[in-house]
Amino acid sequence: METTTSTSIIPYSPEYQPDFKRLNIEWISRYFTVEQHDLEQLDQPEVYVLPNNGQIFFAKIDNDVVGCVAMVNTGTPDRGETGFELAKMAVSPAAQGKGIGKLLCLAAIDYARQLGVKTVWLESNRILTPALTMYASVGFREVPSVPTPYSRADIRMEMIL
Repeated sequence: METTTSTSIIPYSPEYQPDFKRLNIEWISRYFTVEQHDLEQLDQPEVYVLPNNGQIFFAKIDNDVVGCVAMVNTGTPDRGETGFELAKMAVSPAAQGKGIGKLLCLAAIDYARQLGVKTVWLESNRILTPALTMYASVGFREVPSVPTPYSRADIRMEMIL
């Protein structure tokens, strides 16, 4: 089935917070357990994601929000370090397989580049093969893991910009 609709990528607005939570709860609860740190970010993105140039991007097809990704500033500028975590990547099951995750990922990476960020990293789980394949296709490479608040995270990937 061919589709003639186009996907638009838009930045965060408070009206999209329920979509941010819905999309992420949907995939996390399918494969894992929703954790406290998830709920903090999903319920209060203005506190846990958006400060210090953090951003959330949404993919829309027509008027439907079908995907999202967050960029969380994890750098320590006082030590001259710039880094963002690519987090909370989600695409609704009905919209998967259409390249929407890749569009979101590329928008997030472009955003980090515009800010002069040096490193973008992410944590995931090895059972999420399609996601890991997509991350690798845009330039992420596996690096040694570090302590994480997520019990589900068993792989860390990063990209040097």
